[in-house]
Amino acid sequence: MKTFTEVLREKANPIWEANLQHPFVQGIAKGDLSLECFKYYVLQDSYYLSHFARIQAMGAARAEDLHTTSRMAAHAQGTNDAELSLHETFIKQLQVSEEELEAFQPAPTAYHYTSHLYRVAESGSLGEIIAAILPCYWIYQEIGETFKGATPQEPIYQEWIAAYGGEWFSQLVQEQINRLDQLAERASEEEKKKMTQHFLISCQYEYSFWEMAYTLEKWPVETSQTELERKAENV
Repeated sequence: MKTFTEVLREKANPIWEANLQHPFVQGIAKGDLSLECFKYYVLQDSYYLSHFARIQAMGAARAEDLHTTSRMAAHAQGTNDAELSLHETFIKQLQVSEEELEAFQPAPTAYHYTSHLYRVAESGSLGEIIAAILPCYWIYQEIGETFKGATPQEPIYQEWIAAYGGEWFSQLVQEQINRLDQLAERASEEEKKKMTQHFLISCQYEYSFWEMAYTLEKWPVETSQTELERKAENV
């Protein structure tokens, strides 16, 4: 009999394969992705991960046993220590200026994806939270595994692939897969339907995140910081 996560993986297969084939991901593996796109991605992903860690911490608070609480908290700490520090390194390598950091605004997809996670975390069970965050773990791990033999000429792309193709990351992913399967065994059919929906929506957002970076996505109507400040002063 298939596990709950095996069933999820089968249902998500079309969008999963689309993630692996997206030109942003393929561009990293081949080394021909524009550094402008990658810089855009790094800034947006740093924003996303800062909220992802909070969702992991909310999962820790939702756990019913101390061991799970401690492990979810460890994952939140790991996001801060490992992934965000990696992005800080990328920001330095890409020579992102202080002005660029200060002017940063989340793109629509980054904002919507994190909003989706918060919505699940505010009202959902621990199983629902893990189902919503698991695609980020799992898809990145599979990308790392798929392309770990790639040799892009751009060093920063080699570093990115290596980060997600390592054994340490694979162990974290498997831990969350196992935890979701355990929670699903005790979940009602209604809860499992919600877990499935959250998982599939997050898979779609993972694809949209690549697309966001590849197209340098912007909000439909741009408003300059000066205009925002002027409006605030006139309120």
